[in-house]
Amino acid sequence: MVVVVAPSAEVSFRIGVTASRAVGTAVNRNRARRRLRAALHPLLPALRPGIDLVITARRPLLEASWAEVCAALRVLLHRAGCLITDNEQSGTPDRV
Repeated sequence: MVVVVAPSAEVSFRIGVTASRAVGTAVNRNRARRRLRAALHPLLPALRPGIDLVITARRPLLEASWAEVCAALRVLLHRAGCLITDNEQSGTPDRV
């Protein structure tokens, strides 16, 4: 999967989930989008406000286990700087 992040003037965040024809038939594309939305749902409270996200499904998503999908999405969002860390929520600075 691919994550594209853009800053937004909105106070909240917006999310788009896509799957191109390269993923497969309409049934497979819909399944990939549903899996991504379901994996994203528990991460919504930890997303930073003021960002726009576009998450694009790729073909390996269909064969991946549920745990792999959830872990990959969390890692991608963390790398993109979209997740609020525990330190930010508690008010203590991150240490490098």
